[in-house]
Amino acid sequence: MLRQLSKSIGEFKLPTILTPIFVTFEVILECIIPRVVADLVNEIKGHTGGDITYILKYGGLLVLMAALSLTFGGIAGITCAKASCGFGRNLRRDMFYSIQDYSFENIDRFSSSSLVTRITTDVSNVQNAFMMIIRTAIRAPLMLIFAFFMAFHMGGRMAIIFVCVIPILGAGLAFVICKALPIFRRVFKKYDRLNSSIQENVKGMRVVKSFVREDYESDKFESAAGDVCRDFTKAERILALNGFFMQFCMYAVMVFVLTYGSYTVISTTGADLDVGQMSALLTYSFMMLSSLMMVSMIFAMVTMASESAKRICEITSEKSTIISPSDKDSVRFVADGSVEFNGVSFKYSERAERMALVDVNLSIRSGETVGIIGGTGSSKSTLIQLIPRLYDATEGSVIVGGEDVRKYDLDALRGGVAIVLQKNVLFSGSVKDNLRWGNPEATDEEMAEACRLSCADEFIKTLPGSYDYYVEQGGANLSGGQKQRLCIARALLKKPKILILDDSTSAVDTKTDASIRRAMREYIPETTKIIIAQRVSSVRDADKIVVLDGGKINAVGTHEELIKSCDIYREIYMSQNKAGDSDE
Repeated sequence: MLRQLSKSIGEFKLPTILTPIFVTFEVILECIIPRVVADLVNEIKGHTGGDITYILKYGGLLVLMAALSLTFGGIAGITCAKASCGFGRNLRRDMFYSIQDYSFENIDRFSSSSLVTRITTDVSNVQNAFMMIIRTAIRAPLMLIFAFFMAFHMGGRMAIIFVCVIPILGAGLAFVICKALPIFRRVFKKYDRLNSSIQENVKGMRVVKSFVREDYESDKFESAAGDVCRDFTKAERILALNGFFMQFCMYAVMVFVLTYGSYTVISTTGADLDVGQMSALLTYSFMMLSSLMMVSMIFAMVTMASESAKRICEITSEKSTIISPSDKDSVRFVADGSVEFNGVSFKYSERAERMALVDVNLSIRSGETVGIIGGTGSSKSTLIQLIPRLYDATEGSVIVGGEDVRKYDLDALRGGVAIVLQKNVLFSGSVKDNLRWGNPEATDEEMAEACRLSCADEFIKTLPGSYDYYVEQGGANLSGGQKQRLCIARALLKKPKILILDDSTSAVDTKTDASIRRAMREYIPETTKIIIAQRVSSVRDADKIVVLDGGKINAVGTHEELIKSCDIYREIYMSQNKAGDSDE
């Protein structure tokens, strides 16, 4: 895990290495200063008022050492901030890039709320822990070791108290970690649920308000937030015990040093310990105990960050289940729009109990218009997602342009296939910005032509600013039909060999639907068009219609042939015609 995370340090290796070096110099100087102060105190005590030259010499030395220590500490702070912030940035970048390479199967393993939590909260936890590790985790042990050595050097037997205290602190720290770590593991899963509640509420705000469910959503959020609060409170209570151990040991050491040290100084054996040594010993005791306090803070932070690190590594170590073949073996051009399904069966995961598609055999010639119809859950969308290899067939093969889709370079294959999905996704930006997702180099004339074919130009002309009109995130300021038409225009700008419309005209009226289909038939006859629809009117003019039922092909034929031979198709047609008659 550490090796995997360390790869994200990248170009920030130099400040990461420099930080411990500067911290080491800072600590050495800090540990020498009490010794110099002790010598100065003894000199003043040993001589009435002391030798002014000696005092000025040691005073100047103290000022210089303090200035150098402060300088090294300041530089260490700058390099530490640069290294930790850069590390956090690289972690988020590496995670985001990993997610971009995921197949749909990989994405299905993680919820969107969990991905957001991992790329924000978890990275912040690891970044803070990294900052403490390269600075405080170096400073605290060094301070402890140097101060311990100096205390033994100056205090002799009195320093034995520190040897007795450290095991007590170590035992307390181990207890705290063992108790707190399981809680932190649990709390991050609850964080995911909390973010999921927020995300779901924000995306469905219109539905929430229309059904007056604000109170229900508030209660759901309170429940999720309360779970997080309770677990964090429990964990913080356990971590607070660490502070108790530290304070207890610190006061015990102080009492011992002051009592025994004072007795030794004023007794007849005072030659063994003078005032300067005792003051230095007190200073070193503070240094050691504060170092131990810092160590406890580091362990608390690392305990929490370790679970975040595991969650981050789950993202960066996840390998896409769909990858391009090697360069020398990959096909980099889709020759035509022909598609063949040869004995294709598919299920979404190995744990799935049943196949979504079963033994599908279908041949589509280049330039054909093919309609796919069937009841809800008949796997219509699943079938077409195998064409651009969003999923791989579990059994059988899918042939596009005469080549198995597994032989294609993914960019080349998906560049030759355009899909307008059921859920229309638009991004914040102008209408032009959204259209250029299909072709970044598209001219204004090409965009206007694509919008004319999709009947999007009808409403774009009425928008303030026309093609420069600002589209809000998700197309919130456009109607469902307007979003569908813009998505179709975006797909047309891609100039694909295969155009797939996955129920993408459901929100437009039948007249506009007919206009779109007629324009496609007349202006892009060489493009293979696959239309998934719920309405028979959307597919009745297709060269052939595929009827799916329970993941199997029930029938294939023209509208007239299916009316006569296919009960499922005839039932759909009759139910829609009756609905139309009753509306009239």
